[in-house]
Amino acid sequence: MNKTTLLELLAAVQSGTITPTDATQRLADMPYEDIGHARIDHHRTLRLGLPEVIYAQGKSPQQTTEIFTRMAAAGTDVLATRADTATAALVLASFPAAVHHASARAITLKQSPPEDPKGHIAILSAGTSDQPIAEEAAVTAELFNSKVTRLYDVGVAGLHRLLSVRDQLTSADVVIVCAGMEGALPSVVGGLVGVPVIAVPTSVGYGASFDGAAALLGMLNSCSPNVTVVNIDNGFGAAYTAVLIARASARRS
Repeated sequence: MNKTTLLELLAAVQSGTITPTDATQRLADMPYEDIGHARIDHHRTLRLGLPEVIYAQGKSPQQTTEIFTRMAAAGTDVLATRADTATAALVLASFPAAVHHASARAITLKQSPPEDPKGHIAILSAGTSDQPIAEEAAVTAELFNSKVTRLYDVGVAGLHRLLSVRDQLTSADVVIVCAGMEGALPSVVGGLVGVPVIAVPTSVGYGASFDGAAALLGMLNSCSPNVTVVNIDNGFGAAYTAVLIARASARRS
């Protein structure tokens, strides 16, 4: 439930089209619904403006599908991240309108009415190998109604590739940069734009990259003061924060 649906419910009670008893029943699952293996936070949209998201990794396909079903019944947009093919197949069997984004390992169900995008997020990947994490960020941001510009394979090994998209960078309200190896790209981007840069270290690289730890440390030590860092491979977390920044920018403009 979000602010719009809550106001609609209260208006329906006021007009007499819904009884107070029925409204109470619909509100009974707030702030959360206990289904045994999970407590679903239906109240999160009211507090944060964005719904709870399902982290599918570690859950069985049946558990993810049940959570997905309960969230869809509440009328919110639904996102499941880190979903494998078995989970995606089971969810899509119940929700043909859902979309499986295989590269991003995500499943989305859009239920909110169409509206103009709120804010603009540019999402960069240093190399093609970083794109699955960048796509997780892009899918998340698009579901939550931000304009997304994808700028992939623009790493520092060929700096001219980054400079060729500088105009698209400078029009964004916030930039997400996904990079593995030594993780240098966010520092370079931070020196080109006057907006927050969210760096995502990826677990891409040879042995001494330590599955993303080298990129993480490099990004944490960035000399660009507008760079902040999320955890390794956390495209979702970067996008969630970027959406909040983009929405705040849209309100001010």
